[in-house]
Amino acid sequence: MSATIEELLPPPFGLALALRGEADEATIAAADARARHWQADAPFAIGSDAHRDACWAMFRDTFNPYKPSIIDWPKLDAQARERLINLPIWDIAVQTEGKARLRMLSYARASADRVWGKAVELNGWEEGRHKVVLSHLVAAYGIALEKEPPYIEPRDTEWAYLVTGFSECIDSFFAFGLFELARRSAFFPPELVETFEPVIQEEARHILLFANWLAWHRRHIPWWRRPWFELRVLGVWAFLAWERMGIARGMDGGKPKPRAQDNNFTITGSRAVSDVDVSAAELMAICLAENDRRFAGYDRRLLRPTTTPTLARLMLPLLRWVKK
Repeated sequence: MSATIEELLPPPFGLALALRGEADEATIAAADARARHWQADAPFAIGSDAHRDACWAMFRDTFNPYKPSIIDWPKLDAQARERLINLPIWDIAVQTEGKARLRMLSYARASADRVWGKAVELNGWEEGRHKVVLSHLVAAYGIALEKEPPYIEPRDTEWAYLVTGFSECIDSFFAFGLFELARRSAFFPPELVETFEPVIQEEARHILLFANWLAWHRRHIPWWRRPWFELRVLGVWAFLAWERMGIARGMDGGKPKPRAQDNNFTITGSRAVSDVDVSAAELMAICLAENDRRFAGYDRRLLRPTTTPTLARLMLPLLRWVKK
């Protein structure tokens, strides 16, 4: 492995035209619309082979063939550029995409199911493309990054995939809201916000695929392995909570960094993307609305990530009460 993107996505998905950079506005608009809407042709039961095949068809058919090297990064005035380069996310963002790519490709190689292997491999390819997009952005605006650490192949591919999948489910939920907040506030130029739109929608596809893989995988685990798998899932959530409370960052020896990075930016970053004071309740409501909107175009029989949105809905009345 790995297969080339042309092997994973043969015609008629319009790949060759777009990858050559020859797509016109109508082709780009059609690809964007296709990336947001998909319906299965036949019924399926969760956990069935038909469910698995529908997930692969969704992920394949909604592929958006944008090419990072031809993105026209808009010119920023000094104030907007300063806001952008001071966001405490760039090192973490680039490294996260690099780790996600390797973890997904590793799990795809280890997968005993050929169909899921192809789907997760394409997911890994898209994570690599996100890293390229970010690399081009930091180069375009002169954002200095730390030297990237080596990306090490995980020995436990299932654990690594679970950590990446659940982490993306958390981060994407809040990123949907922050992205919409940035769009509404015009804190950054609209052209820059729109440039990232395909990447944000791609994250919705990624966590949609993960949620359905998880349900399918649970149905196919031998009964005697299921308790151990569920313990691993609980372990992943515990690890992510530990990481996001800052314990992991406190164990790096206390070495100073040239620009403080924030592992929890997607949760705490509303002030960095808007000059309007937004309460936690307001941000949570935006996240929930955007989460629903971004999944609205996909077949409703496909499972959506539920843990983070459910916790947000439970917290929202309390946050509104606190605001009052």
